[in-house]
Amino acid sequence: MKALVAVKRVIDYNVKIRVKADKTGVETANVKMSMNPFDEIGVEEALRLREAGTVSEIIAVSLGVAQCQETIRTALAMGADRGVLVETNAELQPLAVAKLLKAVIFQESPEIVIIGKQAIDDDCNQTGQMLSALLGWPQATFASKLKISDGHAEVTREVDGGLETVEIKLPAVITTDLRLNEPPMAMGLPKIWHQCSLSSPPATGICWRRRPPPARI
Repeated sequence: MKALVAVKRVIDYNVKIRVKADKTGVETANVKMSMNPFDEIGVEEALRLREAGTVSEIIAVSLGVAQCQETIRTALAMGADRGVLVETNAELQPLAVAKLLKAVIFQESPEIVIIGKQAIDDDCNQTGQMLSALLGWPQATFASKLKISDGHAEVTREVDGGLETVEIKLPAVITTDLRLNEPPMAMGLPKIWHQCSLSSPPATGICWRRRPPPARI
């Protein structure tokens, strides 16, 4: 089974946000950027599924400016097998992100797509639901527990009244909540660059392939 995980480059959650002088947005120049925490949880969950023998390959996909390659390399250092960057300088809204992810999914044919329930920069909480509708796939949002067997996913969801367990047929879209897992500390940048190599780009953008992974501690 192939898993595709979307990873977004956002301002690091430890950074104090500053508004631009012209009030058109927040300042991103010379600001530390990192992977969206909910997407980091998605990568970690895919890794756990691979360790359990459920998933055979993990593809990390990022959409945006060239610097998004740093986010992909972080996912590869965590353990993802391949990374795809769809490079654009346009400011992407959730529907555009969902449409671009749909194009990548048609090319890669994953059986499960894992996305953070929301990004900490815009808090939209829309991309996973829109992607599910565009694909015509089942969805399970706000997942706090995930179990896959016999072509189905059993997902425990966090809802207003507590927890809800649903079973959906694969292929499907899953969006992650905070309590799904706790990713370990990512390794340093030099080691990330050492472990990641550039390979031939697919039609959708630039592609990286991770070198043979070290043992996870």
